[in-house]
Amino acid sequence: MPELRGELRVDEPMAGHVSWRAGGPVARAYFPADLADLAEFLRRLRPDEPLLAVGLGSNLLVRDGGYDGTVVFTHGVLNVLRQEPDGSIYVEAGVASPKVARFSANLNLVGAEFLAGIPGTFGGALAMNAGCYGGETWPLVEGALMLNRRGDLIERKPDEFAVGYRHVGLKNVTDEIFAGARLRLTSGDAVAARARIAELLEKRIASQPLDLPNAGSVFRNPPDDYAARLIEAAGLKGLEEGGARVSEKHANFVVNPGGAASATAIESLIGRIQVEVRHRFEVELVCEVRIVGEAA
Repeated sequence: MPELRGELRVDEPMAGHVSWRAGGPVARAYFPADLADLAEFLRRLRPDEPLLAVGLGSNLLVRDGGYDGTVVFTHGVLNVLRQEPDGSIYVEAGVASPKVARFSANLNLVGAEFLAGIPGTFGGALAMNAGCYGGETWPLVEGALMLNRRGDLIERKPDEFAVGYRHVGLKNVTDEIFAGARLRLTSGDAVAARARIAELLEKRIASQPLDLPNAGSVFRNPPDDYAARLIEAAGLKGLEEGGARVSEKHANFVVNPGGAASATAIESLIGRIQVEVRHRFEVELVCEVRIVGEAA
């Protein structure tokens, strides 16, 4: 078999790999050299090994007891971003979403500007149909490149996926992760696209607590409403637990000032918000952040 070229670490602390700056260790962490190396690594995993793909960790919390499985890191590794001869954009899963927005605008292509407001990698955007400011990821997708546990690369069409609000899943397969995608954008005004990106970034800076560790929006917006409005109306801005706090700037953000809060405290605060909003408004807030692992 080909020699692995990446780096395997054991009991890797996740606090340094997620944007909340909190969380327990993972049993095994693999930092592949490239897509081919990642495919070879997956071929060697036992079929029942729990597996998690992580980009920038901007939508993830690993409980303090850790994750007894393998995490593969894609950011800075699956980093190919190019325009194909047919005009489509090929982007690998480890490319930061804002980079896709800028790259597309510079090619006089429009429709991807909203990606400037998505803090994670494009693989994460694909996995959850990330969106903001009126745009969503999957309307741009012409095809997805998947990687299965046998190390096979598979091209799939959008109709092979069940795509919803902040959720995406293959209809008939469970053992594949996103390796990349082809995007189809429309021609437009590059100057206007860049101006729109600048406008969205200014809006994000003004409205979100980007100076503090956070994982973006914690809850999905309920139908015909906004999670932030409900949380603020419940009087929960500034609510604290164990160093974690509901942001005073944006109520749908939980911040971890100084990285002092544990994953347990963050998850407990999330639960308290859900209980209070349910009690006040009879609305069930659905957590948008992925929480994995065991409690301490």
